[in-house]
Amino acid sequence: MNTEAIRNAIEHADTDTLIELLEDITLPIDDVQTIYNAFKTHKQLVGQVAMNLSLRTSVYEREKEYSPIMVDLLIDISQNPVDMGARWAVAKNPHTPVEVLRHLALDTINLVRALVATNPSTPSDVLEKFFSDEKIVRDGLSGNPNTPLKLLKILADDNDKMVRMRLAENRSAPKEILESLLKDNDVDVTKAAQANLDARG
Repeated sequence: MNTEAIRNAIEHADTDTLIELLEDITLPIDDVQTIYNAFKTHKQLVGQVAMNLSLRTSVYEREKEYSPIMVDLLIDISQNPVDMGARWAVAKNPHTPVEVLRHLALDTINLVRALVATNPSTPSDVLEKFFSDEKIVRDGLSGNPNTPLKLLKILADDNDKMVRMRLAENRSAPKEILESLLKDNDVDVTKAAQANLDARG
C-alpha cells in the first residue's frame, strides 16, 4: 500500500485499515510514524504501533531496524498516557534510549520493570537495583549481558530452573559460571551451558 492510500485512511479515520497495515513489520518506519502522529490518542492504534516496533526489532541483531524515527517513536510512546500497556514494548526494545530505560525502571507495573531487566541496553547500575525487586523482575537479570558478575554468581544457584537456563544461554556469562552449570541437576541447563561454551570455540 502506498503513502497516498495511508493518507486516505488517516483522512477518513479508517482505523481498521491502519491497524491492519501496522500488522505488517515491513511497513516503512516513516509510515508508522505518520500513523502514530495522527492517532496519538487512540489506544488501540498506539498499542499496535508499539507492537509493530517490538516485532520488527531483534534483540540479537541490535543494529537491525535502528533509525532516529524508531528512537523518537519509542520515546514518545514511553510518555503517552493513552495506553500505559504500550510501555512494555518500549521497555524491551534494545533501541530504547538509556534515559528512557532508567525512567521505566521505576515503573509501577512489574512487567515493565521485568522487561527493562532483560533489555541488553539497560546499564549495569540499574540492573543491580533490580536484584532486590520482586521475583518476576529479578529473574530477568540472568539472561542480560550487562548484569554484574557478582549477581550472575548468585543466580547460578537459583532454585528456578528457568533462571539458570537463561544464565546458561547468556552470551556474556563467564566461562567459570558456565562450567559450574555443566554440573547442574537439570539436563536442559547443562546442555545450554555446553552449547554456549562450544559456541565460543
